[in-house]
Amino acid sequence: MQETLIVAGVAVAAIVIGIFIGKSIFAKNTRIAIEEAEQQAKKIIDDAITLAETTKEKKILEAKEQFLKLKSEHEKETLQRNQKNIEQEGRIKQQQQSVNDKLANVQKQSQEIDHLRETLNKQLEVVNLKRSELEKHQEEHIKRLEKVANLSAEDAKAELVEMVKQEARTKAISHVKEIMEEAKINASKEAKKIIIQTIQRTAAEQTIENAITVFNLESDEIKGQIIGREGRNIRALEAATGVDLIIDDTPEAIVLSCFDPLRREIARLSLQRLVQDGRIHPARIEEVVEKTKRQLEEQIMEIGERTIIELGIHGLHKDLVRMVGKMRFRSSYGQNLLMHSKETANLCGIMAAELGLGQKVVKLAKRAGLLHDIGKVPDEETELSHALLGARLAEKCGEHEAVVNAIGAHHDEMEMTYIISPIVQACDAISGARPGARREMMQSYLQRIKDLENLATAYNGVEKAYAIQAGRELRVIVEADKVTDADSDRLSFEIADKIQKEMQFPGQIKVTVIRELRSVSIAR
Repeated sequence: MQETLIVAGVAVAAIVIGIFIGKSIFAKNTRIAIEEAEQQAKKIIDDAITLAETTKEKKILEAKEQFLKLKSEHEKETLQRNQKNIEQEGRIKQQQQSVNDKLANVQKQSQEIDHLRETLNKQLEVVNLKRSELEKHQEEHIKRLEKVANLSAEDAKAELVEMVKQEARTKAISHVKEIMEEAKINASKEAKKIIIQTIQRTAAEQTIENAITVFNLESDEIKGQIIGREGRNIRALEAATGVDLIIDDTPEAIVLSCFDPLRREIARLSLQRLVQDGRIHPARIEEVVEKTKRQLEEQIMEIGERTIIELGIHGLHKDLVRMVGKMRFRSSYGQNLLMHSKETANLCGIMAAELGLGQKVVKLAKRAGLLHDIGKVPDEETELSHALLGARLAEKCGEHEAVVNAIGAHHDEMEMTYIISPIVQACDAISGARPGARREMMQSYLQRIKDLENLATAYNGVEKAYAIQAGRELRVIVEADKVTDADSDRLSFEIADKIQKEMQFPGQIKVTVIRELRSVSIAR
């Protein structure tokens, strides 16, 4: 019995010891596993930090390369634009010299006309004198006829009257009439020429960039065919196309003047076909113009379809496709509207994808970017702004509500209710504000730069202000003893807010306030 109890006690003790040892081993294994997990987590974190730093350096390098590339392109475009301006100034000077020469010729011809008028008056006096002499000779002739031929006075008188009528009609009246008609025709032509030259001199500098197209000819002999007899061909062409044709002494060139680029293109293509065909008359002109309009309409649809295929946009209404094609012949501040819309669409797609909005939203954003300016190419003019008109047209053609809202709200004329609306507004500003995208009159540009600098210098503590990067950045230098660091933040915000409320500008303007404190001591 006692042995049995001893064995049982030993067994229980062995079990307790086994349980204790098992728990110790399990705890040790658990601790080792935790330590390994912590080391692995630390390694993963270190690898992630290293990868993030590498990615960051790579992106910074790519951004610097892109900046240098854009800067190089901008400098190249600036150089080309300056070269074009120099060439344009040379052409304007040549045209001005030509106009001055023409005015001198007109004055010379006017003097010739006055001289011709004086000669005509003298000839009329001579005719009157001859008429009086003829009357005397007539009386003498009557007397001789009566003596020699024994004719009666009535017969002699009839014969003499007939002779006088024939001679006077052929030599006097006819000659005088021809001189007077010639003088009237020359005076009328010269008067019209003077008026046309005067209008060209006053309007050329304002319309030369946006309202004319130069049509080159193989020879100046074709100008006479285009004008036609008494100008009937040129009048028919102007009436059919709504474009003014300016034919002057410019060698081998005709100027097409109209504010509608589509009409100018129709006139250019029609004139090209008429010159190639050689048959130029009013009926043929109307036929060619109508045919050109139909073909250009087909070309517009082709341009629109090619554009939506290029951008990967599907299911667009045919009226909207036509409007997209019409954008090819429209410009805004010197920027082609179709190129601007395509650029905006690509920017919208990229921005929506970068924001992680999903493939469906990316497609809608790209679609809205392409259509945001369709209100600028309507078939009928209305009093609505182009943003609201574009939204109405898109809604009429069954576009998505988000697209309609983005079109109408890209100039803050509607409330933005969809996420793509601010994306379209931002991308439209980016496309229009990039260097070289748009151009404006030098006078208005200089005035805008001056207004920016004056607005900043009006604040207390501002020492100097400089508008740089074509007015897209404003550098404000403040006096360190009058403006603190905290005041600099407030000042930059106030200046930016005032610019936004009081000035009109394309794109965006960056306001940078610079505060510098220098302490100088000299050791001797």
